[in-house]
Amino acid sequence: MKTAVNRSARDAAAYIKAKKDKSPSIGIITGSGLDFAGLIERGDEIPYKEIPGFPCSKVRGHKNRVMIGKCGGENVIILQGRVHYYEGYSMEDITFPVKVLSEIGVKNIILTNAAGSMKTFLKPGDFMVINDHINLTGINPLRGLPDHKDRSRFVDMSQAHDRDLINKTLELGFGMGIMLHCGVLAAVSGPSYETPAEIQMIRTLGADAVCMSTIPEVIMSRYLGMKVLGLSVITNYAAGLGTSSLRHEEVVKVARSRSKDAVRLLSAIIKYMPV
Repeated sequence: MKTAVNRSARDAAAYIKAKKDKSPSIGIITGSGLDFAGLIERGDEIPYKEIPGFPCSKVRGHKNRVMIGKCGGENVIILQGRVHYYEGYSMEDITFPVKVLSEIGVKNIILTNAAGSMKTFLKPGDFMVINDHINLTGINPLRGLPDHKDRSRFVDMSQAHDRDLINKTLELGFGMGIMLHCGVLAAVSGPSYETPAEIQMIRTLGADAVCMSTIPEVIMSRYLGMKVLGLSVITNYAAGLGTSSLRHEEVVKVARSRSKDAVRLLSAIIKYMPV
């Protein structure tokens, strides 16, 4: 089964490379409501449904398309939309796009998401650079994968989120006047939002924000040897901290409103990234 998945990832990567004669070393996966179309110049598009074996999300705010183009002189590939565990997809499906990016030649990956704040200083509309994470999904995407001569499934996660990229992002954000926080992201399986008691527990564990994605992608990216930068858009206060009911439509709305600043920030980061 794992061999079939790897072969499928190679097939998908070959399809993308045949369609677009570019070799991007930087990849971006976008979260709910985030639109990074303005990030690249002369971007080419491929719908997910045209790519062999590529999973499509049915969640609002995910456009299900690949975009490839130039940003700051570098070739960049953007995956606009991701699939989720709560949609019924397996961890193999969820991390399949990461495997495809690796097969294409991506060495640096930026993972973005919409997240709920568990701290009063993290307000809706703020950005949080992820410096660590807590996987509460109950499953690891490396389960069942083999060891290879050049990689082990026993991945060292002590610096899963690249320290140099984190520090440079904070520096760039400060210089651009974009408020950035730095914090720990927790991931749950969803799709129901957390209860106030669950949020209290997750806060006690040391997390600052919570989402329903991203961390499986981080783990797979590190397994494949990619450098990872994670960026959360805080779209709401988690259960028990806010006064309004939690709604996915509001998450998408807030994330979309911060897309322009996210594009500005990522444009600056990409110029710094090693290729």
